[in-house]
Amino acid sequence: MIIRVSEARVRPERFEEFRDMIVSAVREFPGRHPGLIDHEVLLAPPHSLLYVSRWRNEQDLVGYAGEHWRDQPVVLPGEDEYLVAPLQLRHFTRASLG
Repeated sequence: MIIRVSEARVRPERFEEFRDMIVSAVREFPGRHPGLIDHEVLLAPPHSLLYVSRWRNEQDLVGYAGEHWRDQPVVLPGEDEYLVAPLQLRHFTRASLG
């Protein structure tokens, strides 16, 4: 599994509007993107929003984000007008605890 985290640094005065846009945009992602195990939007008002998605494997993530999935975030049209900085993107895998 690959865990993908996109962090948005949001203009405080546009935070709620941005949250609503992101939630609306990603709500249908599981049905549209095979291999998306689950996802969530995490909020830290008034500046930070995380979109966390968990993918079955690299091939499924390429299907969603393209060949440059490791270093290029997926950006929605008009998203940059809400942000104070470009999206930050990170990927994680799980370490076994047992």
